[in-house]
Amino acid sequence: MIALIMAGGVGTRFWPKSRKNFPKQFLKVSGELSLLQMTVERLLPQFSFTDIYIVTAQNQVELIKEQLPELPEQNIIIEPFGMNTAPCIALSVMYLKNFYPEQELMFVLPADHIITDKENFLQSLLPAEEQAKKGYLVTFGILPTYPATGYGYIEAGEEIAPEVRKVLNFKEKPDKATAEQFLAKGSYYWNSGMFCWSLKSISTAFTNFLPEVDNITKAIANKWQENGLQTDISSLYAKMPRIPIDIGIMEKANFRGVVPVSYDWSDVGSWKALSDLVNKDEDGNYFSAEGKAISATNNYIDTNKFTAIIGVNDLCLIETADAILLCNKEKAEEVKKIVEHLQQVNREDLL
Repeated sequence: MIALIMAGGVGTRFWPKSRKNFPKQFLKVSGELSLLQMTVERLLPQFSFTDIYIVTAQNQVELIKEQLPELPEQNIIIEPFGMNTAPCIALSVMYLKNFYPEQELMFVLPADHIITDKENFLQSLLPAEEQAKKGYLVTFGILPTYPATGYGYIEAGEEIAPEVRKVLNFKEKPDKATAEQFLAKGSYYWNSGMFCWSLKSISTAFTNFLPEVDNITKAIANKWQENGLQTDISSLYAKMPRIPIDIGIMEKANFRGVVPVSYDWSDVGSWKALSDLVNKDEDGNYFSAEGKAISATNNYIDTNKFTAIIGVNDLCLIETADAILLCNKEKAEEVKKIVEHLQQVNREDLL
């Protein structure tokens, strides 16, 4: 089985640490390994480096080589532009067909998630693998522990194989009341953004449900055949529609399964999400460097110097060499609005 890691994102909600040239997946947010390195380590030893592929942007190739020197160079797939997950996966599948037969199974996962239970993570691949051999497109649903509004949900039906349930629906990020209903019903799972299928099954799905994407990837394959895998494909790839794999394929496919899993999982989608994962003092405060809190609770302080906080609660304070972010934890996802502002005023030096 092949593992494909999607590592081309920019991670705007992790500004000011995450930048175009050093995005979130390369950051060491928890321990000594970056999120990308943690993702690869989680796959070993079930996958060898020869069967681990990373799809990424051109400007991130050197970072990948630096952080993963064991990865063969041909295992880095370059996406000319970020066009969402459907084009990204379609391009990768076409690339992989140069090295593997169509029956080969493929596990797709993001580079920037945290899963601490490696044993159960690898164990969950086994039922997915068996169902994927039957032609199913399989995803992984995280057992929800609270009514989250920041994740999409998967509605599961009856069991179609051991540890695999039928997918009834995909639901977009709900409001609080809807999320509470999902939690109470017990048949809804957080959408993890991880998938398992054969190269043949997902290729057929692109042909049936996203013919525009399929036609462009076939044109790219022809160009590769004529000029080699290093040829410039940007003019063709620019024609791709920006569409996620969930909407483009998974919502339309007939043979869909979900493996419910209950291991600790986080997509580390904001500074608040990260603050929930780190070790804190008795008042719920976290300091990356030396610090002191007085009458202050539940603050996340990531600075490179002694920092004192007094009488403040539920704040994130992030310092880099050229920027400082201060926000309420509950508003942390709005950091992307700061990035949008910086784009509008052409502050490329801060992006």
